[in-house]
Amino acid sequence: MTEAIIPLLSLIALEIILGIDNIIFISILADKLPENQRDKLRFWGIGLAMVMRLGLLAFISWILKLDKTLFTLFEIDFSGKGLILIFGGLFLIYKSTKEIYHKSEIASEEVPTIPKKISFYKLLSEVIILDLVFSIDSIITAVGMVKELWVMYTAVVVTVVIMLFASKPISQFITKHPSFKILALCFLMMIGVALLAEGFHFEIPKGYIYFSMAFAFLVDIIQMKTVQKK
Repeated sequence: MTEAIIPLLSLIALEIILGIDNIIFISILADKLPENQRDKLRFWGIGLAMVMRLGLLAFISWILKLDKTLFTLFEIDFSGKGLILIFGGLFLIYKSTKEIYHKSEIASEEVPTIPKKISFYKLLSEVIILDLVFSIDSIITAVGMVKELWVMYTAVVVTVVIMLFASKPISQFITKHPSFKILALCFLMMIGVALLAEGFHFEIPKGYIYFSMAFAFLVDIIQMKTVQKK
């Protein structure tokens, strides 16, 4: 039992780091909804992420088969996992680019625009797509780290509970500070590029990605504090 504690804590820490992308994406989408629906989208988005992860764990043998080559094109082997990562990466790049354009270009136009009514279920469907991509990546990472099934289940449940509590403060922080929303969208774009690269077997070390994100976040915090003092 004690031998499983360190792998469990390590897996929980890693799953939380991987879950940050999920939280940021859900937080940005939730901000488009009326105040009374934002918590609902966060709850359903993160709750479905847990259901997907637990469901995928029940089909570990199938998950492991996703790494097998389906076909080869231009001397590049494509697996089920690779295709999912490529699709998810493209989707994430598209969504983040579209949101950045909307925030930086359309929002600055002098002609007033009538905001479109956003469908809760449309946003939820977008969350489900990314939940699936992040869930598969998360579970394959978990399978590579530990062998005990109960450790994986425990790590997933604990991680999702932490994500549920952390999602609202993160969402409120991003909403309160617009510059961080652009930064968060840039993070998502970078994660999309990383997923796309991984799908083509050009893996960018996640440590580099998260260090860059942390450094950029720190710079934005310092800039915000400097502006407030003036």
